[in-house]
Amino acid sequence: MKNALKILLAVVFALAAPITSAEAHSGPAGFADLAEKLLPAVVNISTTQTIAADGDMGDIPPDLQLPPGSPFEQFFHDFMEKQKNAPHKHKATALGSGFIIDPSGYIVTNNHVIQDADEITVILQDDTNLTATVVGKDKKTDLAILKVNSKHPLPAVSWGDSDKARVGDWIVAIGDPYGLGGTVTAGIISARSRDIQSGPYDEYLQTDAPINRGNSGGPMFNMDGEVIGVNTAIFSPSGGSIGIGFAIPASLAKNITDQLRDHGHIRRGWLGVHIQTVTQDIADGLGLGTPKGALVSSVAPDGPAAKAGIQAGDVILTFDGKDVPEMRRLPLMVAETDVDKTVSATVFRKGEKIDVKLKVGELQAKDEADDQEDQTGDESAPVAANAEKIEDVGISAAPLSDALRTRYDVKKDVKGVVVTKVNPDGLAADQGLEVGDVISEASQQEIKAPKDLIDQVKQAKKDGKPLLLLVNRKDDLRFVAVTFGKKKEK
Repeated sequence: MKNALKILLAVVFALAAPITSAEAHSGPAGFADLAEKLLPAVVNISTTQTIAADGDMGDIPPDLQLPPGSPFEQFFHDFMEKQKNAPHKHKATALGSGFIIDPSGYIVTNNHVIQDADEITVILQDDTNLTATVVGKDKKTDLAILKVNSKHPLPAVSWGDSDKARVGDWIVAIGDPYGLGGTVTAGIISARSRDIQSGPYDEYLQTDAPINRGNSGGPMFNMDGEVIGVNTAIFSPSGGSIGIGFAIPASLAKNITDQLRDHGHIRRGWLGVHIQTVTQDIADGLGLGTPKGALVSSVAPDGPAAKAGIQAGDVILTFDGKDVPEMRRLPLMVAETDVDKTVSATVFRKGEKIDVKLKVGELQAKDEADDQEDQTGDESAPVAANAEKIEDVGISAAPLSDALRTRYDVKKDVKGVVVTKVNPDGLAADQGLEVGDVISEASQQEIKAPKDLIDQVKQAKKDGKPLLLLVNRKDDLRFVAVTFGKKKEK
């Protein structure tokens, strides 16, 4: 009986004991089987580009003695001048990586790997060289798809679901660093949704797997051998791997490459709005509470958003059934939505949530142009005679007259009051307001005269809320939140 009790207690303690085995703290037993399976589908990409440069043959060699006045002297002078001014061309080569997604020869890589290339050669694992053509490329997401012709079906890999990848998951990266040939490295997903300021649709997977020059365009695999990312960039002061690499997630890459393969170009969704980040001050000024969503600063006339009734000052909280956690997520959500699809959205407007339906348009080149400029007002210009000083904000403002419209290049259809002076130590200066800015709204109330603005300043101070200003600068509309009681940091 005692022996049985001892055995039972031993089992109980074994089950209750914390997991401390080496197996619980180690990674996979090895990557050999996975690497052996995947390596044949990863290719090296070699590109050749012709670069023209101005030649410089120099002057006539000093040791070449020609008799003064000799016809040969003029001949050599003319010859050397022609050589000096003639363009000289040379070939430049570059190396990158890619992976086969279809046995018929379709290959995914980065746009920057093949950009401006005159010749593209794909090198398979068995050293077979195949000439490739560009099917399509997309600069904004840095993706491209190539096509090679082969007598035999090529080994291919399939896309995985990058949305299911979690921070801490093991991954394998395969590529051609420094032209050494197929190289396998392993690591984990270090972070998700990284914005590295490389374009409007940044949402990279970050990894600590060693990625170096030449890995660009290569695949990032999960432990099931599925592609969950396209290795694209590294952060490195030295140019080599320091354990911070970035991959385009498969959720974006598959959609882009499918469109490039089928159509040769990208059709992106478009709303027709300019948006900005919802800061805590702006959220307080709007009565939103928690900063989230995307604040609409202006709406394109006749665009999808305008037709759906979305207005400047609305905060887009949801789009197509998905939450918009922050401003930078919305452009990607819209871009990935099918053109002409009707979707629902929820906006926050003056304390209420409003549901709208809209039909997604197609983004054109003119809609992508970013023509915003930083304009510095001329503070040496004479102040308008009827300008009023608003000390709580740190500005002087005047009604818009024809003379002020001309001075500050304000269009006739713009309404509000124009800023004629900015106190460099005031709250408005802290928020970037400049001479020539037009304040059209304050606390979502229309401003027609300086007195209207003064009244809204007093009310905001009384309520203890930030003053939310709608500012027009050269037709660029933007909301600015001025919080009273905050001192400028020196």
